Amino acid sequence: MKAVVYGLLQASPFVLYSLLAATTALGQITPDNTLDNESSIVTPNVNVNGNLADLIEGGAIRESNLFHSFSDFNVAEFGRVYFANPAGVANILSRVTGGNVSNILGTLGVLGNANLFVINPNGIVFGANSRLDIRGSFFGSTAESVLFEDGTV
Repeated sequence: MKAVVYGLLQASPFVLYSLLAATTALGQITPDNTLDNESSIVTPNVNVNGNLADLIEGGAIRESNLFHSFSDFNVAEFGRVYFANPAGVANILSRVTGGNVSNILGTLGVLGNANLFVINPNGIVFGANSRLDIRGSFFGSTAESVLFEDGTV
């Protein structure tokens, strides 16, 4: 019996670390490198409407559209993530290029009136405690790409 208990105690720090790492990954937002010098900037623990949140800024503005690209995009349970909405931007388009599903378990919002598009070919899952804080419209898709009216992708 001592050997079994000792083995469990020895494994406990590893098990605890694994559980914490998995929980942390659920709230991860990682910009990819596809937008070069116009990449997204994620700033954690910003005061947004009286609560701490991750703020997403930067990205590539083309006419009235703002493009973001992430390798991972997840909102932790009870976490808060907001996109900045620069003047003149009517649509915020966010794509996920990594191989994971996006888990939206907390609040996802936009600081303004822009519509928010989240595109992840691997899927988007909304949890029981998820919430959208968006004045515009929300569109989630598992599309591989988006085709605009002028024929550009």
